[in-house]
Amino acid sequence: MAGEGEKGFKVEDRRRFSPETGEPREQVREDQAPQGGEETGRKQEAGREELPEISFSAFVISLSTQVLMHLGEISNPQSGKVESDIPVAKQMIDILALLREKTRGNLDRGEEKLMDDILYDLRMKFVEAVNKR
Repeated sequence: MAGEGEKGFKVEDRRRFSPETGEPREQVREDQAPQGGEETGRKQEAGREELPEISFSAFVISLSTQVLMHLGEISNPQSGKVESDIPVAKQMIDILALLREKTRGNLDRGEEKLMDDILYDLRMKFVEAVNKR
């Protein structure tokens, strides 16, 4: 138990859906959002950048960036070298195509266009990479 001179902590439920009903909760406005406090300080002390909030679009772009890396279009961030692994690139493109099929009808127009555009571009880059071999 925290004494008068000690700081306590506050537990706050940040789930987007109500655990009782499963219904979406009202979004927290930015001016109501907590200001990071000690947790942000610990992350900065450890030398880590705070990761952006994940969205469907960010997830798809992340997967497409991995495909570009495996196609040899961009360098591997860990090694700094441009490397290619065509079979892995093909598998990742197939995963994106599967994701596109499984989410059909559940995406907004922007997400649908993003998926279609990314798949088209990656498939064209894949054909180029295979023809270079």
